[in-house]
Amino acid sequence: MALLKDLEWRYATKKYDPSKKVSQEDVDKIVEAARLAPTSSGMQQFRVFVVSSPELKEKLVPIANGQQIVAEASHVLIFAAWDQYTAERIDSIFKLTTQERGLPSGKFNDYTNRLKAVYLKQTPEENFVHTARQAYIGFGLSIAQAAELKIDATPMEGFNNQQLDELLDLRSKGLKSVLMLPIGYRDEENDWLLPMKKVRNPKEEFAVEL
Repeated sequence: MALLKDLEWRYATKKYDPSKKVSQEDVDKIVEAARLAPTSSGMQQFRVFVVSSPELKEKLVPIANGQQIVAEASHVLIFAAWDQYTAERIDSIFKLTTQERGLPSGKFNDYTNRLKAVYLKQTPEENFVHTARQAYIGFGLSIAQAAELKIDATPMEGFNNQQLDELLDLRSKGLKSVLMLPIGYRDEENDWLLPMKKVRNPKEEFAVEL
């Protein structure tokens, strides 16, 4: 029940108190929740960029269509996914898994060959649709971890992905931006959404028993 209470507490914060900063320890916990997230075939097809520099956060404002919360928040987490699958990327994670588990070299060759047969024949656009979905899983767990720590967060898709990719030079890293997550502490006096009731579809409409 603790997680459900945390999720009832959280909301998409619209106004942050820029004087309040999230500790490095708590930022690390929020990022770690994303790192531990399940992903398709365990390949971790996304990365998280942690922005704390005031100057860089200010540069995010026009990219985020003028939304000041990216500058006012303590940190902004940027979730970026692989731009496409490659044989090297697939082999790399399974080589690490083999080493960490003390398994024989080539243990997963049959499986990785099947993955390559599926993904490498797809277009980069089709690949990115799949890798971006993995980023959303980690994104959700980071939001839940932030709520458990009573740290506010604002899920954001409303920004110019191309401009953000250029600002962070994501293309050279083989990545494309997917989501932004400002985190910090709410400005209780000036956030218009804070006093509003959380509204969700009734359970009997949301969950379908079969």
